[in-house]
Amino acid sequence: MANNYVALEPRQFEAYSQAIESAGGEIRALSGDVSALVWTDYAAPAALAQAVKENPQLRWVQLPFAGVDAFSSTISAFPDVVFTSAKRSYSEPVAEHAMMLCMALGRKIPERVRATSWGKKYADSLFDENLVIVGGGGIAQQLVDLLAPMRTKVTVVRKRLEAPFENSRYSKVVGFDQLDQVLAEAKFVVLACALTQETRFLFDAARFAKMRSDAYLVNVARGEVVNQEDLVAALNAGELAGCATDVTYPEPLPEDHPMWRTENLLITPHTADTMTIVTRLFAQRLVENVSAWLAGRDLVGVVDPELGY
Repeated sequence: MANNYVALEPRQFEAYSQAIESAGGEIRALSGDVSALVWTDYAAPAALAQAVKENPQLRWVQLPFAGVDAFSSTISAFPDVVFTSAKRSYSEPVAEHAMMLCMALGRKIPERVRATSWGKKYADSLFDENLVIVGGGGIAQQLVDLLAPMRTKVTVVRKRLEAPFENSRYSKVVGFDQLDQVLAEAKFVVLACALTQETRFLFDAARFAKMRSDAYLVNVARGEVVNQEDLVAALNAGELAGCATDVTYPEPLPEDHPMWRTENLLITPHTADTMTIVTRLFAQRLVENVSAWLAGRDLVGVVDPELGY
């Protein structure tokens, strides 16, 4: 690299500044001699697009989260710029959250926290059960590893089959063309995929009809992977045993939304990875990628514009 300048925009965080500097970078305001940009605001995709347009010298942009659906048009518009996401940075806490939601559903926690009487004895276990993960990234891999001691029979549905999971004798990988087939067998279904045109409203009334009526759905992906109106209808009709979601559309979910009044639905407010967790883990990714950028090595988390993640 010609220099070690890195811009940190539009907001600076001490943890990120320290990470960049510890990797050998020098933080500079975005200008004509800065070719690397760390973007820190997921809610400002238009501002990023403008910044890249006004700075044609940029060659690398690091995005702050694993999902990059909000930046997809910008990524496509500037093919000469390498965009990296934080994919796989937050896999551990999100997989942990997904596992917790599965266990909460199986143990009827949404029902019990509302209960005012003893009720019936009931529980579904993850041990030796069939579970499908939709999405084959870092969250899925981490969840497979977490479930291995439980002997959970995991099927991962992913777009690319050339990189099968390793180190788990309880997992198999299939393509999206087999999604409906494996759904029919699954007790638990976890959504951990990127939001793309292919996955938007992937789970709707037709897909819920493919699932077992005693199945549980967990969403730690993006809200729009699920058609929320169809979800509420399916739950109220008893077509699913329950659902837990950490993501909705919009966010925050309005207080008068029907989802809040759906008894067998558990909602967490996008807390699979909190700001405290994100800050710590993203700082680690910055150390890794800034070091690689300055040394001319391969970057981690490069976004494929065609795939959208």
